[in-house]
Amino acid sequence: MRSPQDALLLMAMTATAAMLASAGAAAAADSPAGSPLQSPASIPDFTGIWTHLTWPAFEPPLAGPGPVMNRVRRNGVGDVYQLVGDFSNPILQPWAADVVKRHGEIALAGKGYPTPSNQCWPNGVPYVLWNTDMQMLQQPNQITIIYSNDHEVRHVRMNEPHAARPAPSWYGDSVGHYDGDTLVVDTVAVKRGPFAMVDMYGTPHTEALHLVERYRLLDEAAAKEAEERGQRELSHLPRRTGSSADQGADKGKALQVQFTVEDKGAFTMPWSAAVTYRRLLTEWREMACAENVHRYFEEDEQVPVADKPDF
Repeated sequence: MRSPQDALLLMAMTATAAMLASAGAAAAADSPAGSPLQSPASIPDFTGIWTHLTWPAFEPPLAGPGPVMNRVRRNGVGDVYQLVGDFSNPILQPWAADVVKRHGEIALAGKGYPTPSNQCWPNGVPYVLWNTDMQMLQQPNQITIIYSNDHEVRHVRMNEPHAARPAPSWYGDSVGHYDGDTLVVDTVAVKRGPFAMVDMYGTPHTEALHLVERYRLLDEAAAKEAEERGQRELSHLPRRTGSSADQGADKGKALQVQFTVEDKGAFTMPWSAAVTYRRLLTEWREMACAENVHRYFEEDEQVPVADKPDF
């Protein structure tokens, strides 16, 4: 026969076990797509500074609909000095194709057109992936991604659902989870600014933009294949000592982000692209977007300014 103390202890242990089971079930239910939480030991290590060596667009996918690419070629690849997007890409709705075409006409006339980066505005996603250097910081409940140009920062909440009605922001509401060796980041509610675009060709997006990124490590053979495929369409950054180019990039493990874009307001279908990074072994460069005197469309640039000085 159990004593009263034994009975109380058994009741307490039973209640504790029930609470732990309930908490575990709730955590699994709250994680994106109902995916189970992954043990810390099995989480891949993406922490560090990374660089990609192709510019300015994204790597096309192996198959299926891909991003807008450059119509103008130089030495067999897209011309970085004339960004003329292919407005005939079937992913574009007619109005979006017209926007891309107008930007290309400006470039062909030898003029520049405003983009988030040259106007010192927040870049948004996936446009911000043009940055050659990126730093990722992994924490249990959050991932922080820092981009070299103008110190732009993204925050990804881990193992949480999207808010019911997320307020639009420059980098959207991003939630993530690990799927085996892959980090999956789901982003919605991306704010549209005056230069809203998903790439440097001026390809527009609407409030319906939905971005899914999948980050994973590649071995040397897979990384080389991805880079070579990308370099058939994109310019390769030249070697520059002490900068984020070949001499500073680790030729070991690579980090690749494959992403899919959906936006029923601007695109006729979902499309995919990729960016392949190497570990950066040289100095991290901080670049501030300076106010400039360039003029676009015969108008002043629209660089954000404060209403009053900070000091």
